[in-house]
Amino acid sequence: MTASETPTRSPFLALPGAVATSEAADAVPAHYGNPIGEQRMLDAAGAAGSVSVPVVVDLSDRGVISVGGPDRLSWLDSVTSQSIRALQAGESAETLLLGANGRIEHAIRVFDDGETAWLLVDASETAELEAWLQRMRFMLRVEIADRTAEFATVGWLAASSSDSDAERSTGPALAAVAAAGNGHELTWRDPWPEVVAGGVQYAQVDAHPGAAWFWRETLVPRASLPELADAVRTGELAAAGLLAAEALRIAAWRPRLSTEVDERSIPHELDWMRSAVHLNKGCYRGQETVAKVHNLGHPPRRLVLLQLDGSDAVLPAAGDEVAVAGDEAAAGHVTSVGIHHEWGPIALAVVKRQLPVDAALVVRTSQGEVAATAETIVSPDAGAAVGRVRLPKLGARTR
Repeated sequence: MTASETPTRSPFLALPGAVATSEAADAVPAHYGNPIGEQRMLDAAGAAGSVSVPVVVDLSDRGVISVGGPDRLSWLDSVTSQSIRALQAGESAETLLLGANGRIEHAIRVFDDGETAWLLVDASETAELEAWLQRMRFMLRVEIADRTAEFATVGWLAASSSDSDAERSTGPALAAVAAAGNGHELTWRDPWPEVVAGGVQYAQVDAHPGAAWFWRETLVPRASLPELADAVRTGELAAAGLLAAEALRIAAWRPRLSTEVDERSIPHELDWMRSAVHLNKGCYRGQETVAKVHNLGHPPRRLVLLQLDGSDAVLPAAGDEVAVAGDEAAAGHVTSVGIHHEWGPIALAVVKRQLPVDAALVVRTSQGEVAATAETIVSPDAGAAVGRVRLPKLGARTR
């Protein structure tokens, strides 16, 4: 929403059992009374696409910015980390806006319809990003607008990257109200399942858990949200809360700006080089840091997945300290927490690069320490040891 407009309460919060993520006016459902059941349902929709009813996640608190004009892609390409100059109509990408020192300022999900680039962002960054883009337009042929009051975002999981599977995953109820631009449905496809052309994966694994993360975000006219909520009531759609989607995102090692990023974050620390950074494109703000850390140094921190001890039913919170068991010094902090329907309590955490990969860890919560085991995502030697960073056995996306 723009600063002058009052957010409208999501009609999904009027569904039976809905519990809001917060007391904010633009809150969305955290769950509908059964977060684990909703997660299983959402995961099944993505794993096989065989569920009888499509499953959607209300993300109407997210922001939407449009950039029109003939210079839109070349301009966005010149100021952000990904190569999107040649993005074709109907294609999606992810790019980062970095500071001069290479630190992450904005994470942008991009869909281009051939006439307009649609930028999907977390709510907290919408106004700031739109203002920055307006200041940087200069004499270029671009038109920038905050469209959050007009369009809402709905998330869902497809069974694969194919269009036919995507159609089965959405069903007619969402397709009927999906927004379109220049003849293209405004649906962003997350590039996370693959290492994009020009990117590199720091996770030293052959089978990446994000390989099946076929996440989609569809724009719908905000006025159509009540129609989608009614489709849930009548059984044409099923709804899963944000907690369900977040737990699956954590399991896919997928970073998000609102959770994993702080004022010090650089893309290397979060393995965001695999989807949002092109190492061989032209100059952009922050590129020098990206290149130096990748080729000559190591990221000072690194992302890990924490398997948490759930025996005491204590769930850490974002910001809780991570430490080696028996050591008073903090080694990092939790960024995202979820309860996975198969693995139990899990979390993403950013820790010091020097933390031993096999260290016994604890998370310090307000209710005491919780034992944790770390699974390496970004390895301690990622960066300068380019030859030792193994690429996954997943074809690279090309544009």
